[in-house]
Amino acid sequence: MLRATGIQKSYGQLKVLKGVELSVERGEIVAIVGASGAGKSTLLHILGTLDSPDSGKVYIDNKDVFSQSSKELAAFRNKSIGFVFQFHNLLPEFTAVENVIIPGLIGGKEEKAVKQRAAELLEMLGIGLRKDHKPSELSGGEHQRVAISRALINAPDLILADEPSGNLDSKNALELHNLFFQLRKELNQTFIIVTHNNDLSAMADRRVEIRDGQML
Repeated sequence: MLRATGIQKSYGQLKVLKGVELSVERGEIVAIVGASGAGKSTLLHILGTLDSPDSGKVYIDNKDVFSQSSKELAAFRNKSIGFVFQFHNLLPEFTAVENVIIPGLIGGKEEKAVKQRAAELLEMLGIGLRKDHKPSELSGGEHQRVAISRALINAPDLILADEPSGNLDSKNALELHNLFFQLRKELNQTFIIVTHNNDLSAMADRRVEIRDGQML
């Protein structure tokens, strides 16, 4: 469901990605590993269309994503891709459920329906009783579950996660890792996860390594 070919990316004189090739099947959980500075997050941002390559192509469901206009690309990203980041990026003035519904509202969904779906997702992820709490009232593990609910709100086919357990203790990290597999089983979503966590990369269906800007 995803294919990246010949991805190159430089920042000034620094060549970060040097012709990366990657294919991911629907429903697969792939872990991308590598040393700091190897280009893992840069690749993830390009796969998620948050950044564009200097050269190369990204196809999602056989669509050449970067052939779209910036407006089309933003709409495609909102509908088809969910993001989970290490630092959650929750808005502090909003409750958990209000944070979750934001991509749905951006996508033009009716507020009542998207709020109901957000409450269902938070319940499924085990924090339904915390839906009206603000981020300052939630634990780190609860923050990450809110962030995952937000990533799922538009029912995207592809979830991209960048060091999702990086700020969690070992107990919450294990729960998060198991949650990805539960979601794959229940929703048949595809996950690409950048991680330094050896336990998570070992659990994935496939582990790929970036070294010196190239996929091994």
